[in-house]
Amino acid sequence: VEHYKAAMLLSGAGDALGYRNQLWEYNSSGPAIHKVSVGATEKKKHPKSFYFTLDCIQNWLWTRHTELCCTDLNGVSQLKPGQEGGYRVKYNPHGAGCGAAMRSMCIGLRYPKPDQLLSLVAVAVETSRMTHPHPTGFLGGVASALFASYAVQRRPITTWGLGLINEACPIAKSFVQSQGYAVEETERDWSYFCDKRCWAVGYLDLRGLSNGVGPVIWPSSYGPAERDEAYKSFSWSGWGGSSGHDAPMIALDALLGAGPDWEELMSRGAFHGGQRSQKMSLWYTKLQPLYCVLQIHIKSVWNCSIEPNLAQRRDY
Repeated sequence: VEHYKAAMLLSGAGDALGYRNQLWEYNSSGPAIHKVSVGATEKKKHPKSFYFTLDCIQNWLWTRHTELCCTDLNGVSQLKPGQEGGYRVKYNPHGAGCGAAMRSMCIGLRYPKPDQLLSLVAVAVETSRMTHPHPTGFLGGVASALFASYAVQRRPITTWGLGLINEACPIAKSFVQSQGYAVEETERDWSYFCDKRCWAVGYLDLRGLSNGVGPVIWPSSYGPAERDEAYKSFSWSGWGGSSGHDAPMIALDALLGAGPDWEELMSRGAFHGGQRSQKMSLWYTKLQPLYCVLQIHIKSVWNCSIEPNLAQRRDY
């Protein structure tokens, strides 16, 4: 339960740091963000804009999630609650964004055990397809949920990408086929997520993780500017982290590089020039004790009863 509480807290804390009251929402320069963020994760007096109290967390949640939901209105507007098949939306070849990946971590917390993989994938696919019917979009939701469950299991991080490709994606494809909805379109666009440009050969080969063992291969220089270029190369359209495939990819990259170092995790995963969705904060708390995190980033949130109460509702 303590790890679940920490996950609830830090998923919000990491997003708030990377979002910075909307100031960095569309900032495309990691080096520029790092210049401003000096001190944001250090043990000293913090700029006022880096403090977040219960009030500003509440306000942030309203504004942030309103913005996120607005991007998905096209999908949500097609839902017909209470009707048979009302959760289905028309296939959209452009529905490949990162929104499903940003919201699916909780599914991994609900289905954290290895023998729950079938349920995890089925729920992640169907909930993600409500807003992101393109496989690149909804498989991002599967990846995010899967990695959360792997973190709960304390599964070695070097195996996560291979598990996604070899274990979860085949189940997802079989599930889509079994449902008989938008199968032809989905199969037509399926390969982008798994082909050489993305996970299977691209990222896993790049990091030396094709066998799930490592060691992880890093460039000789991998600072903010180099990471911006790398994240762009992962992307669909030049904005790193904005699609379903590269949002969890960048988060995993940050977690692999940071290890137990919270400041380094924020540097790699929150302070870059792409879309900053802080999934790695949740995964991090399943792997590291909460005391590794600067208390100033969570002390006000810790008093909120919502996150701990949600974390304790694990009656499964």
